[in-house]
Amino acid sequence: MRYVVIGVSGAGIPSSTTGNSMTTPMQLRSVESVADALRANAYIADHSLATAIFLALKLNRPLFLEGEAGVGKTEVAKILARMLDARLIRLQCYEGLDVSTAVYEWNYARQMLQIRLMEATDRRAHSPLDASAGKDLQEAAIQDLFSDTFLLRRPLLQAIDSRGYQNGKPPVLLIDELDRADEEFEAFLLEVLSDFQITVPEIGTIRAAVPPVVVITSNRTREIHDALKRRCLYHWIDYPSFEKEYTILLAKAPDASERLSQEVVGFVQELRRGELYKFPGVAETLDWMNALTALDQEQLTEGVVDETLGVLLKYRDDIEKVQGQTVREIVQMLRGQEGARALRDA
Repeated sequence: MRYVVIGVSGAGIPSSTTGNSMTTPMQLRSVESVADALRANAYIADHSLATAIFLALKLNRPLFLEGEAGVGKTEVAKILARMLDARLIRLQCYEGLDVSTAVYEWNYARQMLQIRLMEATDRRAHSPLDASAGKDLQEAAIQDLFSDTFLLRRPLLQAIDSRGYQNGKPPVLLIDELDRADEEFEAFLLEVLSDFQITVPEIGTIRAAVPPVVVITSNRTREIHDALKRRCLYHWIDYPSFEKEYTILLAKAPDASERLSQEVVGFVQELRRGELYKFPGVAETLDWMNALTALDQEQLTEGVVDETLGVLLKYRDDIEKVQGQTVREIVQMLRGQEGARALRDA
């Protein structure tokens, strides 16, 4: 796999922190204002996450978010783009990710059409060209073929090219699930995050006038190298507490009944205390709530839970382990808690 050569600063800190930097919007000038803006966009964040986002904007540093799948890492970038009124550019990582997908490639089909057009034009010429003129024409044709017109910009190049800015604002670049990419790509990314410039050999170096806001996520299927983490502000997003997940559910599914919301969160929280191959994330909790609402459920019953576990759990062994006895025990426990609350309120 071959990557483009990028300029690197020696200190290992993004050079953009001392040069041009993005102006933080007035409504995001404090940690509290960031937390309020997140909440206004139905994202319930801990104070520590709001602090990390604020510092990433203030210091113009990439934000590295790590945590289990489904806890809301990707959603941070989406909400941040909305808060900044900026374009969201997403690079979904996977094994074998290469430069043609991540950075740029040439539009070969269009180049071939251009070559045929030039050949047809040359054949129609009335007077033969001398050797010198023919060479000049050939060089001009090659220059034209490898011009900006035929360059296909992929996410990383789009993010630093000012022509991709929305409303004159730099975009939010989401590098999603970096742990799925090869270590070679991770090393390449180190250089991009240093200077925010990319060299296209046929054209030259393209630099970001104002660096993009960068959010990197990882599900920790493998360790990300310390060298990349040092260039970022780090934050771990954990599974939410009962109170936080219940608040998220109320914000994302306001039409659901209060009783069903409490039971859904209580059931999911109890599952996370067990021994499963993959615990359900917040995303699965929301999906399950939407499924139960679509079935017009007002409360959890053993039957409906058994029938809809495929929305909440994604592995057959986990579903078989929970179905039946475990479902019965958790539902009965939730009923007992509701009865105790009713007695306290009476």
